[in-house]
Amino acid sequence: MLSVNHIFCGYNNQDIIKDISFDVEAGCNLSIIGPNGCGKSTLLKAIAHIIPYRGSIKIGETEISETKRKDLAKNIALMTQINSIHFPYTVYETVSLGRYCHMDGMLPRLSSLDKDIIYDSMEKVGLLSIRNAKINQLSGSQLQRVFLAKIFAQDPKIILLDEPTNHLDLRYQIELLEYIKQWKKKKERAVVTVLHDLNLVQEYADKVILLNNGEKFQYGAIKDILSNKSLEEVYKIDIKKWMTKVMIKWQA
Repeated sequence: MLSVNHIFCGYNNQDIIKDISFDVEAGCNLSIIGPNGCGKSTLLKAIAHIIPYRGSIKIGETEISETKRKDLAKNIALMTQINSIHFPYTVYETVSLGRYCHMDGMLPRLSSLDKDIIYDSMEKVGLLSIRNAKINQLSGSQLQRVFLAKIFAQDPKIILLDEPTNHLDLRYQIELLEYIKQWKKKKERAVVTVLHDLNLVQEYADKVILLNNGEKFQYGAIKDILSNKSLEEVYKIDIKKWMTKVMIKWQA
């Protein structure tokens, strides 16, 4: 579904991401991991075509840099960390924004099908009962679900998630990733997620890219990447040993 080949990108004429290549197949949940500052979020921004890149990023046979923004939105949706809310829209109004890439004309109106999709998207994440609430009055976990519902309404083929569980407690971290897991079961869908918590990566990812200093250090099946010495070399700590020690305390 997604093919990334020899990508270079960054800011102020300086490359953060250097010569990275990988493929994402339909049904795959790919996690991008690595220490702070290694380029994880930068890579997602290039895939979403928010920043320019050198190399090739294709959905199917189509280069994203040659795709109109509205058409790209039908294929890729990016959910980033939520830092601030500038407009006090309602939950329904915010989720409705996901449908605009599917609408035509200068003054598009929501069709009955659009409205059905919007309501279905809110129902999937448990928001129907608060659909008329202002989003600036919601908790962090509710707000994350609003923006996830907006992405569901957008109905892309690929969802990009940039640390979606940041600032959420454990229950809501698991809940959000379960929503994504269920969404991905539909044919011809895939997910690319930046995560810091390797326990969540272990539970939800199918494949992993391990970045180090903007370069691809390892790429492959989760059991291969998280079980070898690569993590220790990149993170400068024996993560498996530390996690095992903590788990023993839980079992005591």
